[in-house]
Amino acid sequence: MFRSLMPARGRPGRPSGTAVALAAGLAVLVAGPTVAAASPSTSGGAQPVVTRAALDPALVAGRGADVDFVEQEAENARTTGEIIGPDRSAYTLPAEASGRRAVRLTPGEYVEFVLPSAANGITVRYSIPDAPQGGGITAPLRVGVNGKHVRTMTLTSQYSWLYNQYPFSNDPQAGLLHPDWWITECQCVPSATTPAPVISTPFRPTHFYDEQRLLLGRTYRAGDKIRLTAPPGSAAAWTVIDLLDSELVAPPHVRLLAANVLAFGADPTGRRDSADALDRAIAFAKRTHLKVYIPPGTYQVNRHIIVDDVTIEGAGNWHTIIKGREVALPTPAPDGSVHTGVGFYGREAADGGSRNVHLSGFAIEGDVRERIDTDQVNAIGGAMSDSTIDGLYLHHTKVGVWFDGPARNVRVTNNIIVDQIADALNFHTGVTDSVAAHNFVRNTGDDGLAMWSEKTANARNTFDHNTVQSPTLANGIAIYGGTDTTVSHNLVADPVREGSGLHVGARFGAEPFTGHLRFTNNTTARAGTYELNWNIGLGAIWIFALDRSIDADIQVTGDAYLDNTYNAIMLVSDWPVKDLYSITNVQFRDVRVDGTGTSVVSARAAGSASFANVDARNVGAVGVNNCGSFHFTPAGSEFTLTDLGGNDGGWLAPWLLPNTITCDDRPPVSPPPPPAQW
Repeated sequence: MFRSLMPARGRPGRPSGTAVALAAGLAVLVAGPTVAAASPSTSGGAQPVVTRAALDPALVAGRGADVDFVEQEAENARTTGEIIGPDRSAYTLPAEASGRRAVRLTPGEYVEFVLPSAANGITVRYSIPDAPQGGGITAPLRVGVNGKHVRTMTLTSQYSWLYNQYPFSNDPQAGLLHPDWWITECQCVPSATTPAPVISTPFRPTHFYDEQRLLLGRTYRAGDKIRLTAPPGSAAAWTVIDLLDSELVAPPHVRLLAANVLAFGADPTGRRDSADALDRAIAFAKRTHLKVYIPPGTYQVNRHIIVDDVTIEGAGNWHTIIKGREVALPTPAPDGSVHTGVGFYGREAADGGSRNVHLSGFAIEGDVRERIDTDQVNAIGGAMSDSTIDGLYLHHTKVGVWFDGPARNVRVTNNIIVDQIADALNFHTGVTDSVAAHNFVRNTGDDGLAMWSEKTANARNTFDHNTVQSPTLANGIAIYGGTDTTVSHNLVADPVREGSGLHVGARFGAEPFTGHLRFTNNTTARAGTYELNWNIGLGAIWIFALDRSIDADIQVTGDAYLDNTYNAIMLVSDWPVKDLYSITNVQFRDVRVDGTGTSVVSARAAGSASFANVDARNVGAVGVNNCGSFHFTPAGSEFTLTDLGGNDGGWLAPWLLPNTITCDDRPPVSPPPPPAQW
């Protein structure tokens, strides 16, 4: 979600004089990624290794989005390159890779995948260097099948490589954007420190990856070999391949009885702007009660298309592409935007919003390369009620889907939302009775999926069966206030920094949590990240009372927290408000924790939680790290744990209950083994 990440002057822990030097070695990233582990000259076998979020699919069965593609990690394929990682440190290429490993190719090297099933389309997730002064470069990648050259992709880093403090810079040599903010690197406010600290550039490089889709021209069989080669003479000193998704793309969908945009002057070659033609087709369709059909092609659209009471269908998101440039406005818009760009928008809620909008079967390719929070350059926006967003591919916009309510009954399903500068989806301000389900999200620059009850509470919304991978900042799924919310059967993997897998936040001015909040049958993998501003590790699920107390009926049932970098569960308040707000009435039941770098539960707030049938293994430190509100009174911690039975693994020993102080501000981290079947 959009907000400043300016560090607080305090943190939820005791003061520490231990400085950290995270800036060391950052300059290496522009020249090339650090190789954490070198492979032999060839690695991997002839059998394909299929994963989901870099995990054995059996570990996440029934969770996450149903998708049409099959994932294969590059580190499991045959390669003449080098495997980089694993690494979970922010600002490194392995940390932002799926599964925290990838393959680095220098010119002439390749990685080769064996197709596990028939496919005629592939998606390559990759990274190449930035230009020395920022702005990106392009470089070729050769695609071969069974030893024969098939296509050459043109990779780009024009949409990657952000630097510095929020809201980030495209300039790798830029000085601090906010020298008056406290930063972890020196544990100081640079502008108020004498002598002033020296901050290396590039400072905090991030958002390294992009992805690109390619139709192969024919269908290849299971067992055929897809080879990706960085050709000799490439402009890229290195090419990192993270993964390959392969897919059997369906033929184009055809709608004969419809307002075909070609009849209204749309150009499927993309040479001429088609925005006015789409407007004419929409107006005609509304008069005649027809659907709008956009046939295969690439259509140039450089502004918002306003939609209300209309159905717009493409031929499929591989075939119909709506592509636009980001356009600077001559004067700022009333909402503060200084750019516009391609997007389908409902009317603003203040103007009554839109209803009965149905968008499906096309891709939206934006041109957003910087984060400007006032800009309305989202793929889908505005206010829509009684509407559906289904089967879209949303790429290179600021946010994939950002709904500003009040609005009700919107269904966002089966979409692929990748490579966003900020969130993938946000239900913002009074969105009610709505669902986001079976959406696949990867490489967001902020929360993957969020509900933000700013000013007006959201109510009765559900996030179900979504997959969120590799958010480079903030959380996989975040709920900020609201009433009667459900988060179920989702898969979240590899958050990088300043957030984690699942988040409950009384913050950003959100309305209070009321009624119930249910987290049911979710799985996180390699979550529990490092919180830059506090210099501590978070939980795979973390509950944060910053603006107010949290006392709704929160039930966490059936979740699995796998391979947690730090804690599995964290309940926390911020240091300046630790004596003002508490977290109570949280119930954990039938939860499995497989691997923690530190603890199963970290309590850094006043309050209480109960635990029943919470099983844990491979715990790195003490099962419970209970600091409460850091007063360490003779009566014990201000946070109470209740054992309701069945908590196996020895992590919740009787001597820890109900409120024994076991506080270790920054316990040592013991990396857990990979997760396995329970």
